[in-house]
Amino acid sequence: MKMDIGITGAGPAGSTAAIAALREGSQVNLSEKARFPRHKVCGEFLSPEIVPLLEDIGAAGRFFDAAPAHIRRLTLRFAAHEKTALLPETAFGLSRFAFDKLLLDLAGNSGAIAGDLAPTASRIIAHGRRSTAPAGSRGKRLFGFKAHFHGPASDAIELYFFDSGYVGISPVENGITNVCGLASESALSRIDFEYDHLLNTVPATAARLRPMTRAMDWLTTGPLIFGNRFKLEPEPQTFYAGDALSFVDPFTGSGMYCAVLTGILAGRCAARGLTAQQHLHLCRHALGRPFAFASLFRNAIVSGWAERVAPFVPARLLFRLTRP
Repeated sequence: MKMDIGITGAGPAGSTAAIAALREGSQVNLSEKARFPRHKVCGEFLSPEIVPLLEDIGAAGRFFDAAPAHIRRLTLRFAAHEKTALLPETAFGLSRFAFDKLLLDLAGNSGAIAGDLAPTASRIIAHGRRSTAPAGSRGKRLFGFKAHFHGPASDAIELYFFDSGYVGISPVENGITNVCGLASESALSRIDFEYDHLLNTVPATAARLRPMTRAMDWLTTGPLIFGNRFKLEPEPQTFYAGDALSFVDPFTGSGMYCAVLTGILAGRCAARGLTAQQHLHLCRHALGRPFAFASLFRNAIVSGWAERVAPFVPARLLFRLTRP
């Protein structure tokens, strides 16, 4: 039986949900309030596991046609320590401008109907994060920021940790370098959210970016609330995907993978007439470990233990522990 499915949100989760459902024979109505393509605050790092998922929905060819940067090394920089390692497999860097567009185009070419949602048998919520910071958290909240830079690019994902947050630097397509970070509201308020100033106050990032030129205005998002809906009771035939389902700390590098994976699962579960509870069970099974270790690492960073134990923990092990 063909299912009519309405999807809210046409980012990676919504578009892959549409593609997966269409490949099951469903009719799909895809609604998106934002204009595409557009830049978004994102690390733009795609872990190696993304390729089998894209192959599964027929998007791998378009992905490699977009010429993503190949990322082969991992560097973790703390105030007094640095760890480097080769990645177990090659990862990729592709801007959200390019990645979102190629998936949305494929969804449209596959038969998704764009426009306002009509009543459907099932609905998929993939509109991104819509959470509210707890009362009294002003000053303690976290904000994300991102810009692209021109200049010497590398084949590494570099993470720079400092007192109020961290910055990730990695290549994307066309020789561009993405600089994306997260910092506390209190620290950013002291410098009027001037991100260039923030990066210049951290010696390691200042040295790394000195030969580079910012290619766009800084983008900001927040406040960022980490969490998931894995244990919440969903409404009947309502499937959550992407950040609307779970938002993991970006330093794990698994956010884009999680969006595509949960989108595919939501599309298939809705198309096959499975329940929303069955969908959540599949998502918990796939994503429970990265969420647990992300929480552990974040607590270690905030408490200062991360830098103390960093010399004794192999960087490749840290990478593997955050893989779904």
